[in-house]
Amino acid sequence: QVQLVESGGGSVQAGGSLRLSCVASGRTFSSYVMGWFRQAPGKEREFVGAIYWSGDSTYYADSVKGRFTISRDNAKNTVYLQMNSLKPEDTAVYYCAADSSGEGGVYDYEYDYWGRGTQVTVPS
Repeated sequence: QVQLVESGGGSVQAGGSLRLSCVASGRTFSSYVMGWFRQAPGKEREFVGAIYWSGDSTYYADSVKGRFTISRDNAKNTVYLQMNSLKPEDTAVYYCAADSSGEGGVYDYEYDYWGRGTQVTVPS
């Protein structure tokens, strides 16, 4: 069983930055693909990005590419989402997710474990 706890959300002006953290419990964290998703009010949850176990491979949704960066520290069981040049359309609850298969993906059903989310607000 893996438990995920996100932190670092808040309200930031457009153009600003935030860094989200996700701490995972579980001895096999280092083998999981870790993903970030977000859900805006009235919208479906959408993929933001993911990072493979080695940390060398990442991929992102087009909407955040070049602005967001995912990294991980396996020694600390933590994955990060650095968000720069934030826009009002980035406002959402951001969720951390873990894929135990190690294959990764862009769909939420491909991930086994989820955090409760952290709110990010970028006022217009």
